[in-house]
Amino acid sequence: MNKPYKVVSAQEAVQVIKSGDHVHIGCVAAAPQTVINAMCDRGRNREFEDVYIHHLHTEGPAPYADPEFEGIFRHDAMFVGKNVRKAVQEGRADYIPVFLGEIPNLYRKRYVPCDVVLIMVSEPDEDGNVSLGTSVAAILGAMDVARCVIAEINPQMPRCFGDAIVPMERIDMFVEADYPLLPAHMAPLDDVSMKIGKNCAELIEDGACLQMGIGTIPNAILAQLGNHKNLGVHTEMFSDGVLPLVEKGVINGSNKALDKGKMVSTFLMGSNKLYDFVNNNKDVAMMECSYTNDPFVVARQPKMTAINSCIEIDITGQVCASSIGSKMFSGVGGQIDFMYGASRAEDGKAIMAMPSVTNKHTSKIVPYLQQGAGVETTRYHIHHFATEYGVVDLYGKSLQQRAKLLISVAHPDFREDLEKAAVERWGTPFLHVKV
Repeated sequence: MNKPYKVVSAQEAVQVIKSGDHVHIGCVAAAPQTVINAMCDRGRNREFEDVYIHHLHTEGPAPYADPEFEGIFRHDAMFVGKNVRKAVQEGRADYIPVFLGEIPNLYRKRYVPCDVVLIMVSEPDEDGNVSLGTSVAAILGAMDVARCVIAEINPQMPRCFGDAIVPMERIDMFVEADYPLLPAHMAPLDDVSMKIGKNCAELIEDGACLQMGIGTIPNAILAQLGNHKNLGVHTEMFSDGVLPLVEKGVINGSNKALDKGKMVSTFLMGSNKLYDFVNNNKDVAMMECSYTNDPFVVARQPKMTAINSCIEIDITGQVCASSIGSKMFSGVGGQIDFMYGASRAEDGKAIMAMPSVTNKHTSKIVPYLQQGAGVETTRYHIHHFATEYGVVDLYGKSLQQRAKLLISVAHPDFREDLEKAAVERWGTPFLHVKV
């Protein structure tokens, strides 16, 4: 049977990459491993040099960030995942600070060049379209300016709708591959996460539109929402935690002002059950991140409720979510996009949540952020803040009032030290501040 597209080998496809090129790679579970490995084989043979690699968070191997490729690949991540963290922290790779929602325009306006795009897509449909499946993110912006787009056609990539549908004519070369998408392995919910989940869930109203990420705290919150009604989803990503709520009819999108009845996201990661759920599901719209993460779009959803997490917060409400001191750990992602958008929505809520202590039992609520720490959510953006010890609302509170409130939800082992630090900062009048 004749195929409606021309297939080349991965080795042939990556011949288009030249020294000095900028290459964008699809993110999360949709990183096209076959083509990536072929590109790295050319790098090992030293067929080019100074090739810049850009992408958001990716799962799986990232061989282009290995020490052997120094001088061959220059990795400038737009989000630092586990697979490239060591390279970034050692200075062999770098991070481009940017709000997730603005990345497509970095390409379209040529602030960041893009010569070649490497993506994974579904098999084509009868209309001659493929789907970007579980990852749209910034791919369309990169495709708009690239010299060449190379796509792995993987029959195991779900066919998703929205901006994910792409005419085959927009792709220059196809490579065939057949392997499962990488699943996300969820840690079991622990007691601390469940307490944080309960505290956050009490803030979520019936009819709310949700944004939350992946991990134990989002899953713990979702696990508490079984008795809610008419919830919606407008987010940058979701995972398996939403599935029980969809099955129960709790998530139905009926109260959304935009995309009513649809779950909107820009990328996904989860189990095979999640990938099966989104496949050919017209109730899921995979959209470019310039739409999902536009704070002015987010603000149009009534009762928009954004829940994000962080690494540490100081007693005035400055939030660090991307670095441990000066060492990059992740990136800003969409935190500010949604925290600001939700705070501007009608009856919206912006919630920051984290455990009160690290795994080494040091306080994550601190007098001052570590030297070199980046500030993602500023003092001016912070609203609700939750730990396992409760929730406080910092919006409209003075610096000293904020300190009092944050100390009240710190781990009891550290409250006295935090209070002493506050007295050193503001003097004994701090002790008489009312909240």
